[in-house]
Amino acid sequence: MIQTGIFSILPPIIAIVLALITKEVYSSLFLGVLSGMAIYVIAAGEPFVAIFAHMFDMMAGKIADNSYMIVFLAFLWAVVTLVGRSGGTEAYGRWAGQKLKSKTATRLATAILGVLIFIDDGFNCLTVGTVMRPIYDRQKISREKLAYIIDATAAPVCIIAPVSSWAVAVASYISDTNGFRAFLSTIPYNLYALLTILMVVFICVSGKDFGKMKKAEERAAIEGNPIAEEEKADPKEGRPRGTVWDLALPILVLIVCAILGMAYVGGFFHGVPFSEAIGENPTGGLSLGAFAALVTAFIMYIPRKIIKPKAFVEAIVGGIGSIVPPMLILILSWTLGGVCREMIGTGEFISSFVSTSNLPLALLPFLIFVIAALMSFSMGTSWGTFGMLIPIVLMICETDASGAIMIPALGATLAGSVYGDHCSPISDTTILASTGAECQHIRHVETQIPYATLVAVACAIGYLIIGFTQMPWIGLGVGVVLIIGALVILHRKV
Repeated sequence: MIQTGIFSILPPIIAIVLALITKEVYSSLFLGVLSGMAIYVIAAGEPFVAIFAHMFDMMAGKIADNSYMIVFLAFLWAVVTLVGRSGGTEAYGRWAGQKLKSKTATRLATAILGVLIFIDDGFNCLTVGTVMRPIYDRQKISREKLAYIIDATAAPVCIIAPVSSWAVAVASYISDTNGFRAFLSTIPYNLYALLTILMVVFICVSGKDFGKMKKAEERAAIEGNPIAEEEKADPKEGRPRGTVWDLALPILVLIVCAILGMAYVGGFFHGVPFSEAIGENPTGGLSLGAFAALVTAFIMYIPRKIIKPKAFVEAIVGGIGSIVPPMLILILSWTLGGVCREMIGTGEFISSFVSTSNLPLALLPFLIFVIAALMSFSMGTSWGTFGMLIPIVLMICETDASGAIMIPALGATLAGSVYGDHCSPISDTTILASTGAECQHIRHVETQIPYATLVAVACAIGYLIIGFTQMPWIGLGVGVVLIIGALVILHRKV
């Protein structure tokens, strides 16, 4: 790695700004990666052609590192396509449409389902989006709202769920024998996760939207949403004869087998504690669950002649093909994150502000939250952000003899990291949320950022209060009042 100073923050800024201005993600991410490699090659004094050599090396390495994720997404989208072709999605839409009579009930059902699937954020986004998308189309609720709800109940829920891959990752970064206990102690101080969940519930009940989200809702109420191709009946098969169970059973098998798969891959059945096992290789376990769902679909559909064998294979190929565009975004995002973290020192440059500042310790939670938010937003990764910041935060907190500031500071680190993961255009969770909802990625980003940033501002004020009082519930209460008040005002004025 070469320390490139302030130039290290240019690549993510270039990618994000271009994406927001041009509303075209692929070229924006590519130019971000290219600029990062150019900075590295110039700083290292290497020849011009090394830019492309390093770029393809990094890209190939990231594909290899995330190969299980690619396999999981391919299997999962094959299952999604098969469920649509069987008529299961359409049958579920009719059934749920009878049970969920109002838009409020549908939004709340989405949020509850998102909270219940807390094992992994990417799995959460794709599963909830698949299940709820036909109901949103039927009730003319915007895909942007669906993408926001599933995104807001993905990472924010996983970061406070004791049984999740996130909990194990955080505990592993805390160099203490009681790392998991320290993680549990940070939950009341993780204002962003708690306030985001509360805000989702309030919006689902009240329907008080503002800005571009409000326009999206008004447009959907008049024009409706486009129906995805895989949710339409295959004309060669005629009208699908699927039932609700043709959707419910494969999804249920996927969830159960994914949890068991994560436990198996992590060594749970060989004596490893469950909380550690599911964090060892979560995407490997998810791949087993998705494959089990694919086998279940075969057993359910072929003998009943709901789908012919040839059409079954064609649906698998078509499903995998439909995941290629978002997969390309993921690969470019992984590459950009690798350039920033492993080559030009973006994280070290930003985090150095924390370690070199001489501000009072009472301001530390606020400062840590802001720095973590900027890092996570620019790099598109919460895990990479708190992985770099937690050791620095622990070292700074050693100067506090009372030790009272450590847990609030760790909570602020996790909260800021999740904010960036929640709304960054290059975050894999953001990409998977727009994929699961089948919402145009940039439209999801531009409708979600004002909501996420509103919560982040309330969090920043809350951490100022916590830093001086050491009482998280006061900061949380102030944040709730600020968010509800702002939503009521913005709904009327903006």
